[in-house]
Amino acid sequence: MTAVDDRRMAEYFASFEAPEGVKAELLRGEIVMTAGQDVVHNLIVTFVQRQIPVDRWYSLQTQDVDIQAESSQPQPDLAVLPIGAAPESGRPLDAGALAMVVEVVSRTSKLRDHLTKRFVYAAGGIPTYLIVDPFQAECTVLSEPFGAGEGADYRVTRRGKFGEPVPLDVLGVTLDTTEFGTLA
Repeated sequence: MTAVDDRRMAEYFASFEAPEGVKAELLRGEIVMTAGQDVVHNLIVTFVQRQIPVDRWYSLQTQDVDIQAESSQPQPDLAVLPIGAAPESGRPLDAGALAMVVEVVSRTSKLRDHLTKRFVYAAGGIPTYLIVDPFQAECTVLSEPFGAGEGADYRVTRRGKFGEPVPLDVLGVTLDTTEFGTLA
């Protein structure tokens, strides 16, 4: 897509309203819609959110994130930012304010969560990307983003199976994954 096409798509997406119960995201100039999630998915999001210290961090659900260089406005399952970095209002949230994003893999999001969003979040400079995969019973922590556009990625990848502690250095916590459910 050209820059003009990207700008038009971003303008269109700004006024786009997805049907109730449908999540809509702009990923590299393409609107992607997904239906509501499984209970296992939603409980994992809840378990992660409960472990984020509320005295230092906001963890926001259903918050669009603006990654201008990517013509993307993903909506991670959780967007985590320092309390002092939160704007008074607005949508979408600037990627530069975030410390971490969390995606819990669903049947229809596996490739987007593991690949597309990995590179989009890295291009946005988001310091840590946590992927929780209930199909593999595994967490992947990506950190140290580098590069831009198609060449963006994370330098560091750490994996841990459900039941093992997962260090989230950016937040200063270790995630307890023992309650995470799995999907077949």
